[in-house]
Amino acid sequence: MAKIAFTAGRVSGFKCPPDKKQAFMWDATAPGLGLRTTPAGKPAYVFQSVYQGKDLRITIGSPASWSIPDAQAKARELQRLIDEGKDPRDLKRDALAAQAERRAAAAAKAVTVGEAWAAYLEARRPRWGERHYSEHLLLVKPGGVASKRVAGGVTAPGILHPLVGLALRELTAPVIEAWAARETQTRPAAARLAWRCLKAFLSWCTEQPEYAPVLPSANPAKTKKARESLGKAGAKQDALLKEQLPAWFAAVTQQQNPVVAAYLQTLLLTGARAGEVLGLRWEDVNTKWRGLTIRDKDASRGGVDGVRVIPLTPYVWHLLQALPRRNEWVFSSASAKGGRIVIARNNHHDACAVAGIEELTIHGLRRSFKSLTEWLEIPAGVVAQIMGHKPSATAEKHYTVRPLDLLRVHHERIEAWILEQAGIPFDAKAEPGKLRAVN
Repeated sequence: MAKIAFTAGRVSGFKCPPDKKQAFMWDATAPGLGLRTTPAGKPAYVFQSVYQGKDLRITIGSPASWSIPDAQAKARELQRLIDEGKDPRDLKRDALAAQAERRAAAAAKAVTVGEAWAAYLEARRPRWGERHYSEHLLLVKPGGVASKRVAGGVTAPGILHPLVGLALRELTAPVIEAWAARETQTRPAAARLAWRCLKAFLSWCTEQPEYAPVLPSANPAKTKKARESLGKAGAKQDALLKEQLPAWFAAVTQQQNPVVAAYLQTLLLTGARAGEVLGLRWEDVNTKWRGLTIRDKDASRGGVDGVRVIPLTPYVWHLLQALPRRNEWVFSSASAKGGRIVIARNNHHDACAVAGIEELTIHGLRRSFKSLTEWLEIPAGVVAQIMGHKPSATAEKHYTVRPLDLLRVHHERIEAWILEQAGIPFDAKAEPGKLRAVN
């Protein structure tokens, strides 16, 4: 290879002949230093030598970035490494890896809680039910959306929204403790739920290589001070008394929206969760075998394998048969965005106010179903199976199998007794959708 002394003019004027894919010019000053160019006119300094009997070539960089003296110094450095028995390519790979690590560390320091939260939800979504996923979205919602259904006319931010703008590395124990102390003053139950979600999120982050470097080894949400600030949830006691059933049914059946009235009564008479009943489709109503297929794919909410079938009791079937069939949903709505009603908390609150019943929640209707069955001494396993509670004993879990007909015997007895206590005249043998009074 002919060698010449590199000068600025020679370097800038070096061109590749159009009939060749590449051309080289070699420096007479620094061993192994060359200038490579192509017909496209993209020259680069290269270093060429022999390592362990094999040719190697390493790109140094563009003449626009490297001066001739710097390129010559780099070539001498690379040759010196070879003379010492070291492969300069390994050192280059190590340098690139270290550079990538520095970039990753810088990116991790810049990532916000909101960005990490979005990645967390996307990663966990295949393992969650849609309701559980939606609840996590609500925790960080910005709020400020106009709504006639909330006080003040605009929606409030999610309880974790004050944290989403922080850098993930700033989500320290003192920050979380201050958040817990502040939120527990106005919405303690929501704060406790959000805190549990936050702990799970941070545990996930510590397992991700892109986030772990900026987080402490101990979960910053798991502190004694945060736990003490949030306190413990008290056991809910809201449930209908037997004596309150006439007033409750009278107020609910007077609802202007018959779909809401049927929904609230179905909640009480099935003991199902509010979301489970809202999720009923007409295909879930089996009139041949008189069964209701209840779906709760969110395992975190205590469902039994996601699906259970409970009896379609006579009064509930009368209620459902009388509903309009606008779409796939049993409890449909002509105006709601999703085509079905939402959890009717306000309607139920108004009905309870008319009935003179205080502090009875929607979930309290589920609790009422369980409590009222105590009057009839229904087997606990039967009630648990209807409500979708997981078996709590080995015999119940592995040795007791109750077919739908056996559940029906108990469930129809429960329904008939509740209606009797409520003073609802009902003929269980009447044609569905056509209730008639019983003298």
